[in-house]
Amino acid sequence: MNELKINSERTQPITRRSFFGHTASGLQGAALMHLLGRDLFAEGNQSTPDLRPRAPHFPAKAKSVIQLFMNGGPSQMDLFDPKPELDKRHGEPYFSKIAGEVENISDAGALMRSPFKFAQHGQCGMWVSDALPQIAKHVDEMALIRSVYTTNITHEPALYLIHTGHMPTGYPTLGSWVVYGLGSECQNLPAYVVLDDPLGLPINGVENWNSGFLPPLFQGTRFRSTGSPVLNLRPEVGDAPEIATLQRDLLGRLDRLHQRQRPSQPNLEARIQSYELAARMQMSATDALDLGQETKETQELYGIGREPTDSYGRRCLIARRLVERGVRFVQLYINQHIWDNHSALATDMKAACDRTDLPIAGLLQDLKQRGLLDDTLIIWGGEFGRLPIAQLPRDKDVKRAGRDHNKNAACTWMAGGGIKGGTTYGATDEFGFAAVENRVSVADWHATILHLLGLHHEELYVNQQGLKEKLTGVQTARVVQEILA
Repeated sequence: MNELKINSERTQPITRRSFFGHTASGLQGAALMHLLGRDLFAEGNQSTPDLRPRAPHFPAKAKSVIQLFMNGGPSQMDLFDPKPELDKRHGEPYFSKIAGEVENISDAGALMRSPFKFAQHGQCGMWVSDALPQIAKHVDEMALIRSVYTTNITHEPALYLIHTGHMPTGYPTLGSWVVYGLGSECQNLPAYVVLDDPLGLPINGVENWNSGFLPPLFQGTRFRSTGSPVLNLRPEVGDAPEIATLQRDLLGRLDRLHQRQRPSQPNLEARIQSYELAARMQMSATDALDLGQETKETQELYGIGREPTDSYGRRCLIARRLVERGVRFVQLYINQHIWDNHSALATDMKAACDRTDLPIAGLLQDLKQRGLLDDTLIIWGGEFGRLPIAQLPRDKDVKRAGRDHNKNAACTWMAGGGIKGGTTYGATDEFGFAAVENRVSVADWHATILHLLGLHHEELYVNQQGLKEKLTGVQTARVVQEILA
């Protein structure tokens, strides 16, 4: 019956009234699409991304960041958070009280004391274990937060959260947000540089420095610490300078003509700007990474030229040379599992410290003596902490025990621009299992970093599908004022 009725309606003659009645909604839709298209076109034309320096929301304490990311999850009760109760109750069962927080249940053991000895250092009396003897000399420049917590005990989502403020993929990282908000003081080098480990990428790979839904211009650029900093930066056969200049000018005009015919395409604009930056980098990048310009004493300060500090020391020194030249955000990684000490804690964590302790101390000393520490923010930390109980190997040999992941407590420290040196903030329970005093969320941590750079975490956002997308997300975040100078 319905089909007959429809067919019968179609055979009726079209009147003036029925014509406008049937086409009104279509005309409205076409008009709406025209207006939306015009607005989107205009928005694309007036919001072409660039890396020119931009004014912060308010006066900044720091103008650049060096993030020393210790991927894997350093153990708080073995480095910065001594727990005498663990010493007293070593070997006592505790698993039943935290069973829901243990990732590898079959390997869970009893409470385990730290194999390292703690002492107070500096005028502030900050507690640091003997695994980090060089960093311990600089505690009066540092603000230590003992009460960081996160929301996931698995590396991949925890890494997304600590870098982007969100556990799903596809969001911009901290470095991308900083460069998006402030641009760069240097136009001949990338604003956001990543110095990853030659031994391998961290978990999640290049997504750790992705720009997400921000224009690709704001993602991190990988520099190699040895050899050519960027592959294919220089042509195999060089032309005369006059010819090379003419070629670049012609290519630039052709690129801009091509781009004007295709507005509102951020990938195209980012690619063009990348090529232009690459041309400017041919001299600047090579110069920035030429450690031969540094004195022997400076290289020794970073542990360059000897093992096991040479590789990380090179990257720390390169980081100083980059911020010295106006690079906004420099990120250093260490290879995948150096801090993921599920077993052999005493030896493996000591090896991780031996690789990084001296270079980081050298970086702090070098920045300070050059007057760069005043406006360079140094950040140290990983994606989560560790549990106070032992994680046993398959043969259950307690001498080779490690620690499992812990989302409830972790340590991080900052130094430099705007930080109140010699500060210890927050506290964990008697075993170091959970942050209990002045707890600091990942969003709080992000908000504090942005604040030191003169950026308000609520005002740095992008309209994305009707939402104001921010680094700190929709949750309430606070700036940890107690660690600020």
